[in-house]
Amino acid sequence: MAPVSTEAMLGRLLLAALLAASLVAAVDRNNFKTCEQSAFCRRHRDMPEGASKYTVRSNIETSDTGITFTILNTETNVELAASFEAFEGATGRLRIREKAPIRARYEVQDVVNPHLVHVSSTIGQQTEDGFVVNFGECAMAVTYQPFRIDFLRKEAVVISLNSRGLFNFEHYRERQEGDEEGMWEEDFKTHKDTKPYGPSSLAIDVSFPGVANVYGIPEHADDLSLKPTRGSGADRQPYRLYNLDVFEYELEESMALYGSRATGIDRQRPLLQIATRSIPYMVGHKAGQTSGFLFLNPSEMWVDVKKTETSAVNAFANRVKSMFTGSSNEEVPQTDSHWIAESGIMDFFVFLGPSPKEVFHQYATVTGFSPLPPLFSLAYHQCRWNYNDQEDVRFVTTQMDEHDIPFDVIWLDIEHTDGKRYMTWDQAKFPEPEAMQKFVASTGRRMVNIVDPHIKRAGGYHLHENAQKLDYYIKDRDNKAYDGWCWPGSSSWLDFLNPEIRSWWADMINPEHYKGTTLDMYFWNDMNEPSVFNGPEVTMHKDAKHFGGWEHRDVHNIYGMWQQASTAEGIKRRSGGSERPFVLSRAFFAGSQRYGAIWTGDNTAGWDHLAASLPMVMSIGVAGLPFAGADMGGFFGNPDAELLVRWYQAGAHQPFMRAHAHIDTKRREPYLLEEAERGFVRDAVRSRYQLLPYVYTEFYLAEQTGTPVMRTVCDHHASTGLDLDKPHFYPPIVPRPLWVDFPADDKVFAEQEEHLLGSSMLIAPVLEAGHTTKRVYFPANSVWYDMQTWERFAGGRQVTVMAPLDKIPVYQRAGSIIPKRMRVRRSSRLMAHDPFTLYIAVDPATQSASGQLYLDDTHTFSYTASKQFLLRNFELRGQGQTYTFSSRAAPESGSFETPAWVERLVIVGLENVATISEEGRNVEFSKKGATLVVKKPWVNSVADDFTLTITLA
Repeated sequence: MAPVSTEAMLGRLLLAALLAASLVAAVDRNNFKTCEQSAFCRRHRDMPEGASKYTVRSNIETSDTGITFTILNTETNVELAASFEAFEGATGRLRIREKAPIRARYEVQDVVNPHLVHVSSTIGQQTEDGFVVNFGECAMAVTYQPFRIDFLRKEAVVISLNSRGLFNFEHYRERQEGDEEGMWEEDFKTHKDTKPYGPSSLAIDVSFPGVANVYGIPEHADDLSLKPTRGSGADRQPYRLYNLDVFEYELEESMALYGSRATGIDRQRPLLQIATRSIPYMVGHKAGQTSGFLFLNPSEMWVDVKKTETSAVNAFANRVKSMFTGSSNEEVPQTDSHWIAESGIMDFFVFLGPSPKEVFHQYATVTGFSPLPPLFSLAYHQCRWNYNDQEDVRFVTTQMDEHDIPFDVIWLDIEHTDGKRYMTWDQAKFPEPEAMQKFVASTGRRMVNIVDPHIKRAGGYHLHENAQKLDYYIKDRDNKAYDGWCWPGSSSWLDFLNPEIRSWWADMINPEHYKGTTLDMYFWNDMNEPSVFNGPEVTMHKDAKHFGGWEHRDVHNIYGMWQQASTAEGIKRRSGGSERPFVLSRAFFAGSQRYGAIWTGDNTAGWDHLAASLPMVMSIGVAGLPFAGADMGGFFGNPDAELLVRWYQAGAHQPFMRAHAHIDTKRREPYLLEEAERGFVRDAVRSRYQLLPYVYTEFYLAEQTGTPVMRTVCDHHASTGLDLDKPHFYPPIVPRPLWVDFPADDKVFAEQEEHLLGSSMLIAPVLEAGHTTKRVYFPANSVWYDMQTWERFAGGRQVTVMAPLDKIPVYQRAGSIIPKRMRVRRSSRLMAHDPFTLYIAVDPATQSASGQLYLDDTHTFSYTASKQFLLRNFELRGQGQTYTFSSRAAPESGSFETPAWVERLVIVGLENVATISEEGRNVEFSKKGATLVVKKPWVNSVADDFTLTITLA
């Protein structure tokens, strides 16, 4: 046997220690920085309010695209160049850079939609105090001294910048005597962060006047409505936006990722709020006004939140406000936030709403809408670390079929590879990978393999040898290929910031290069924060070097997104551009929604983590990523049967539905449960398959919201007339908080134990052990029907409902029509031609209901390339004693042939049915309880137009 090198031995010891650490019940908070241990955060957070020393010079210039002006640091005389652009949809962009920097600063590329439509921005009022930029019925009021900017929408100040005087911009400069510790180098544990360019951090305070609830900045450890970190007795670390590999985050410890949702938290101790994924985006909401703020910067960021009872509105902005309304208001309560970034530029987008749906649309217009995923990816995924071999894959597949539990995808984790060499196979365990995939495909299913960004440094390994030859690795501070430790041992990382490397990686996905794969294999990009086991805070050194000469500190939070984008491009290429990709990523940034799904990371088998998954997924949705979910059952630990049942019931109503588990946990495939619990899990999974037509339709409608450039009251152009408060406006956010659809009901502003799935379903899962009842709040001005019993509930009140272990409280909104497929088969592919049942919930006030159904081939781009799709509009309208149900093609519908038909209408809310007629045809029907069931309403394809008349006695 060949001797083992010292390096290899040390590597094995390190990996063994890391694996052992992953099994420890508590996260070592000492491995991760606090703000006080981060020099740039400490400098800005210690700055007292009002200390900002900036003023605006009155050299304002206008152009076809916007306004420019100069900001002066009155202490250093350094000038900053500010530019403002206004876009359709009540959206503004403000960028602040150094006017004459000694070196360039990183600016995010390829995230912002290049086709944004400018609207005219003109100089309005201009006084000795400041000036106003008008764009439609919106305005930006700039105060000269002290520097401040207020954004107004018609009658109110919506967002204020630097109202607390915390704006600061560290310009590049030479080292000076007396520089503070940490400006030019910094130590953390055994690691040294050299800073050859010196301090370059940025800070600004952003306020939301009149707002008590703010949301976003995922993926953080807090409630849906963000808790204060400063003021009002708050003693917490700021929220940290820095992609990190934080496994088994705890909920009842001061370091916990989830800080305030679970019981038993010591609120007197500062919480370390680490974001394992990062989107620097915050939404403020109150009745009548929603707004959003995006800080487009991928460097490490810290965000404080502070609630104040009152705050003086800037006098100049107040005068501007009076121009719109003829009135003023000197003081309003507000939520303040303090944003601190390590490097880059200030690149801000403001979204002025006014409604939640408009803000989500505005944000998605800038950063991208989530494309329609393939249908199989919205079904149930079966995964664990790891399925042992190809016989294990076959066994799990056949057992799921034997126990009548449908699923669409089976996953393979890192153990399927040859020594953690990605895009290879362990020939002993997986000697015939193509045959394995063909077997899985024969059952109507697909597979997913894990492909991480770290490449094992091993001779004979094709990815490493090619990457090394082509010089595709990130460099260390000495300009050598960065060498760190991850699952394979000694590894280097591909520099996905380089478009050439992204294109190369996309080609590597092709079965021609990734031997043993077929077109039924899809991919999972894990560990792409990037995770570096022996790096500072388990990630890459900040002074590592990327394409373009940028330091890793400049681009850290965007790195993982580019791997996911490259992988998605590879899936498209290997099919000649015809197939839609599916890629799961752990790291994400603004714009990641364009490339696939994400999940909430390495959670634990506990009731607190089940409860935490709801606000976590909703926060991700608020930040523009609709395709998200949490690992059912928890990645770490062994859930008992009750917890597993309840988690499946909750997960069945999240967009991404996957079961996953650590390699050292007990096997927990659903068929291993006792008969009763197995049946409850089976029912939950089958309910997901029945709902797939509805979920798929919601995803399509969310994507299509971005097709027309919709205009709002802040545009010069006339409004489209679309009523954004009606269910037919679909924001690009599928799982969403109740306040999105009920923005005037303040009782739902902080609600996080319930959520909406699309526009027509309210989900209230049981989140506590031993509970067989659930308190459900029904939003004001709405009516809901229990989707099992069809009991009716009026809105504006909380009701305790029965919720035994076999039931999840799920409700259909009155006035909606939900399409389902009730004939559940072993995978969604095998249900393609099955008929539909339409569940029609009549609104008692209007005696009407409406809904839509979208159909296509479920996996290609033909729906966009050649309009091969159907979009059907369903409508029930009552007048007197007569009700008419109709099915018509939507005006934007394409064409698509399908043998599927509607086999049943279930109408809830009608009574005393006398006759049913449809052009003289006899139609079989029956009435049971409060529902009318119409069987075989029409015999032709669902693509055919149809009308049915119902007459009441």
